[in-house]
Amino acid sequence: MKQELNAVTTNSIIVKKSLWSKMGPAFITSALVLGPGSITLSLKIGAIYDTQLIWTLVIAVLFMMVYTEMSTRIGLATQASFIDVMKQRWGKFAGVLIGVGAFLVTASFQAGNAIGTGIATSMVFGTQANLWIVVMTALGILLLFMKQFYAILEKLMLGLILLMLLAFIITVILVKPSIGAIFSGFIPSFPDGSMGLVIALFATSFSIVGAIYQSYLVREKGWTIQDASSGMKESYLGIFILGFISFLIMISAATILKPQGLVVNDASEMGAALEPLFGSWSTIVFMLGLFGASFSSMIGNATIGGSMLADGIGFGYKLSNWPVKISIILVMLFGSIVGLVFGQAPVNLIIFAQAITIIVVPFIAICILVVANDAKIMGQLKNSLWKNIVGFLGLIVLIYLAINNVRNIFFS
Repeated sequence: MKQELNAVTTNSIIVKKSLWSKMGPAFITSALVLGPGSITLSLKIGAIYDTQLIWTLVIAVLFMMVYTEMSTRIGLATQASFIDVMKQRWGKFAGVLIGVGAFLVTASFQAGNAIGTGIATSMVFGTQANLWIVVMTALGILLLFMKQFYAILEKLMLGLILLMLLAFIITVILVKPSIGAIFSGFIPSFPDGSMGLVIALFATSFSIVGAIYQSYLVREKGWTIQDASSGMKESYLGIFILGFISFLIMISAATILKPQGLVVNDASEMGAALEPLFGSWSTIVFMLGLFGASFSSMIGNATIGGSMLADGIGFGYKLSNWPVKISIILVMLFGSIVGLVFGQAPVNLIIFAQAITIIVVPFIAICILVVANDAKIMGQLKNSLWKNIVGFLGLIVLIYLAINNVRNIFFS
């Protein structure tokens, strides 16, 4: 009997280790996509429109799931990196465009991640935000030079995702949202004046640059084609967590901010709104969640930009390579310096990021669809019909977002 119990315990441990070993890439993608900007946007939508726009989050996350899963299969099927594959297909310029474009997009949004990290940490410890921007940037750079950086990155992102999940679940339990109101939010509707926020929600939750980096993370993880089934499931689960956290934040705002008529301009204001109702510890819980989102995005965003820049210009993509490390550091330093000097992302920088996005994002989506449908490259991992349908609809959304950016930048 004792031997049987030991055998059951051993098998249970093996299963747990197996499940844990199959987690990583998509959770990293989820953590780096869910930043302070995403949190602020979810708060603002909940504060203004209650739960009426939950359905838009569901659709955006569905598109993100499909493109991330496509990227997973590309990483498993190809012997070269995604950018190298595109260089072979469409020439060096295509690879350089993707790499430089990804670098510029991530660098442009990095200031918000640095500022969010500083604000969240300062509100927990009661010190200056600028001090924590410097400290956390230095910590991020230090992590980069540790051995087995990918393994550290994976564990760190998993930990921060769990921190966010726990913090925002506690917040929802505290605020006690209406179940009926939540379910009504799954019925599609466009409240007056909501289109701008709907577009912004798609732009932040459906990150094509984050999705394609999944193919790089899969290779860093060391997965092969034999891991296809578990890798695809992990892709769906990781991105589902991204959507679920945004969902928790949105319904918290709908329950607390909407009745008070409060509209937040940054995520730290939600903490201030919670304190009178639930005490200072509730603010700390929410700020821990904001810290998890900000710090994970600060490191993850820089990792995407640095890796893809280095790969685009021919220096490789492995996180152990020095050119990759230097490129990642450049993104981190750029965001921190902008945050320290301006205290927020300057308008011109945001416009520049939008202009780059107009060109790069739809192009990357087209590249993903082309590669995922290439039977010579993908073999048995080639796209199925329903993934092509959802992928094509997602591409239409991205093109619409690009057209909208053109209209806002050049004709507003």
